[in-house]
Amino acid sequence: MPWKEGYTISDEKSLVDSDVRWPDGNRVCVTVMLDLSLASGSQGLTAADLRNSSATFGLNEGISQVRSLLNRFGIKATVTVPAAMANILSDTILALRDEGHEIAALGLKHEDVSTLDREDEKTRLDMTTEILTKLTGERPSGWFGLPRSGDPFAGGTISANTMDLLIDAGYRYMGNGLSDDIPHYWVTDFEQKRAILTMPYFYHFDDQFFLMFPKKGTGLEHADALFANWTAEFDAQYKRGRYFNMTIHPHAIGWCNRLKLLEDFFARMRDRPGVWNPTADEAARYWLETYPQETALKLEPSIWKDYPGSLS
Repeated sequence: MPWKEGYTISDEKSLVDSDVRWPDGNRVCVTVMLDLSLASGSQGLTAADLRNSSATFGLNEGISQVRSLLNRFGIKATVTVPAAMANILSDTILALRDEGHEIAALGLKHEDVSTLDREDEKTRLDMTTEILTKLTGERPSGWFGLPRSGDPFAGGTISANTMDLLIDAGYRYMGNGLSDDIPHYWVTDFEQKRAILTMPYFYHFDDQFFLMFPKKGTGLEHADALFANWTAEFDAQYKRGRYFNMTIHPHAIGWCNRLKLLEDFFARMRDRPGVWNPTADEAARYWLETYPQETALKLEPSIWKDYPGSLS
């Protein structure tokens, strides 16, 4: 829909800075997404995705180094996992859970569901929920549709049915929405105000778009640009008192020179007073309690109008 000041998806009016508050008087909320998927394209995980050198590094040294850094700084992460990788990474996933990180769903194979019919997508969603619940002993509360490195669009993919299926399945939140820089409600039925809480995600704070060396672009990595993006946005959101989200991949960020930049960024976070670092689920629980849909969701009729021949 066309841009309209102060509004997000579904004509939900966003909160101004002065209305955003975090627990215990904290200044800013920072969430870290640790994406364990190795899917390279819309079909989701393939055997080839799991066999290449990048995967071997990521599933071993990369994860080990990132876990060590998270634990050294006391950073809580939300770990996004395709159900197809649950058995492959069972020991690592359980260790991450035991270290206090959240385990969230990233689809069955981290596939593009936009072309699936509703029943097929529901079957895959239910299988994903069942597999991760069986492994961790706890039903996942968050669902993600993060982008893959080979996707034509950087925002990830869902279908027209995804949000309603998540609501029906009892998910607390959808993990990656582009429409606001604070948690917001994704409305699927305007009249009934049927909605699911959605957490912010922005691809320019996602390491994979800067650290794909030597597969894409110029063949050069852009780790310094990633670090500059992280620090500039964190500083801006800290000043405003809002929300900062970053996404990291062990096969990308786990190299020594890149880990140093991640370490420097975590040190910057640690040195600022009033930084709240919950998992996405903890942030969602807080938001639902503090800004419940019944009082916080303010809708107005859409200003969008379709015309014959429109591509909208």
